[in-house]
Formats: sequence, structure tokens, C-alpha cells
Amino acid sequence: MDVSPVRDAVAAHGLPAVVALARVDEVAIDAQGGYAPDTVVRIASLTKPMVAVAALLLVRDGVLALAEPVTELLPELAGRRVLTSPAGSLDDTVPADREITLRDLLTFTWGFGVDPAVPPDAPVLRAADELQLGLGPPLPPVPLGPDEWLARLGTLPLMHQPGARWTYDTGSDVLGTLLARATGQDLGAVLHERVFDPLGMTATAFHATALPPLHEHGPDGLVVADPPDGAWSRPPSFPRGSGGLVSTAADLLAFTGMLARGGHLLPADLFTAMTTDQLMPEQKGSAILGDRGWGFGLSVYDESSIGWAGGTGTYWFTDLRRGTTALLLTQCLFGVGSGGLIADFERTARMVLDG
Repeated sequence: MDVSPVRDAVAAHGLPAVVALARVDEVAIDAQGGYAPDTVVRIASLTKPMVAVAALLLVRDGVLALAEPVTELLPELAGRRVLTSPAGSLDDTVPADREITLRDLLTFTWGFGVDPAVPPDAPVLRAADELQLGLGPPLPPVPLGPDEWLARLGTLPLMHQPGARWTYDTGSDVLGTLLARATGQDLGAVLHERVFDPLGMTATAFHATALPPLHEHGPDGLVVADPPDGAWSRPPSFPRGSGGLVSTAADLLAFTGMLARGGHLLPADLFTAMTTDQLMPEQKGSAILGDRGWGFGLSVYDESSIGWAGGTGTYWFTDLRRGTTALLLTQCLFGVGSGGLIADFERTARMVLDG
């Protein structure tokens, strides 16, 4: 497989990167700019589908159920109040129509999260910042343990009624806490036992000691946002299901390859649900999701494609119909100007994979 068109398209954007393409049993990994094929990178939101798979495995085993309220294990989320307006006063609330379910967490429709339509100075977002909940970007790391984080989150009203609207990110953090309580293990142990070890993902974890620096775009070029001995170099206080993992191209190909080959870790009905758009039209509208759908922990688009992007400069898609996968792994925070890189990568990767 000739990956040179993809390599050239990514190189034109001037970032070190690892590019990986897979088609059936044919795999090509290309590294440039000082990276190697086995470079460990911060994968950010590519964490989300792995946590979703772990949750579905607990559903398979009867530990959890999609339609059941999560409040037995997460009593901090019982008896929710809901803001009458997401930008309104914290005192202007109504009772939640119903309890929050596991399905709500998996589909990001549980009622709280990152919503670009909510002004950044809204009372609920100011309160979340004061509580150090770390909504959204992966830096700085959350200084709280999972139980304290959830206790503080539970003091805030929801932005939307459960099931009403897709809001980003925070559902995976709640989901990770749910998995830990359901199993009596920390989230890292749950993921290793249920996902990483069965798939041979030996380098995927919540920290690593040999990371390249994470960069961001500054006014005069790239600047370091997280050094090799920074936030991901030691075990976190809060292993975040929304985006805390590090991994390699080989490990990510093991995970995405499992999905590309029909999701053999999962029962067929749960795999189908995970990779099918679960949202109703009225639940959509987020600028983050755009015109894509959402399954469980990943986006669904273009009839047969699944995937997502990570804020630390990672991008992935799998075409389920063709059984192909493409990965782009940089360590430069995505921002306003990153759309061109993602579009160039996906266009050239599809061209190569489609042969």
C-alpha cells in the first residue's frame, strides 16, 4: 500500500505525525518529523470508544443494562434539577423528567456537557470552573479523584433534560466513574481487563514516561503545551474516560481493527447499536457534532463510516463496509485551523484505501 499521498498531505501542514492505514490484512505505518511507528501519543477523545466498549461488555455480562437508571451506582446524580435555560440562573430550574440511564451516557444525551451554544460566562459554566471540573479541553488535568469530581458535579443542575440534546464530552467521564464502581476497580484496570489485554494493546494506559512534547499553535509558531514530563507522565488523580489515554498506532489499529472486522469482542446487537446513529433529529444541532450522527462513544457518518477526533491532534475513521481504517497521530492541539489537515488526511487516506 503506497501511503505517500497521505504522507505528503500531512507533511504539507508541517507537523510531526504517525499515519497508519489498514485494509483487511494489509497494514502500512509511516512516521515523519522525528516520530517512530511505535511513538506513544496522547490520544485524547479516541479514549471515548474504548470506554464505550468496556461498558457494553459489562452490559453483555449482566452487570449493567442500557435502559436502567445509573443512580444506584451513582447516587450523586439522583433527583436531578434542570436549568430552564442553559445560560440562566442556577436557581431557575425544574425537576428532571426522568432518571439518567446508561444509554444516555453512551449517547451523550444525559443532559450535561460541552455545548458551544451556551455562552462561556453562563452561571453553570462559571460554577463548573470554580468546582475544578475540567469540562472540555484535556489541559490542565483535573486535580480531583473520581468520587470527589462526581460529588461536585452532582451539585450542579443539568443543562438539558435527560434525552433532550447531545452535549459533548462529560458523559464519558461519568461513564468511566460508573464502570469503576460497577466493577470495584479503577478505570484503567477495567479497560485493561476488558479491552486492552484481549486485543493485545500493550502500550495503552493513562500515563507513560516516553512521550513527545504536546504542542499548540501560538502567535509566532508552535509552543509546548505539555512537556514529556508533564500531565501524562504520571498516574492521574482522575483517569478520564473522555480523553485521558495514551497509545500507539499498533494498539489503535488493534482496537479499530476489531471494529472494522465486525466487533468480535461484542455481541452483534450491541456492536450494531454502537456503530449506528442513535440520535433523533431533535437531539442534534451541536456545532461540535455537525452533520454527523453519534452511536456509543463515536461518530457515525457517510453511511458506513465511524470515527472521531482527539483534541491533542489525533484523528481516526473506519469504513465498516470496506473494512478499512486510517489513523492520524500528531501531538499538536487541534484548533480553528485544523479542519484543513483533517480534510486533507481523510481525502487522501480514502483514496489510498479504496485503491
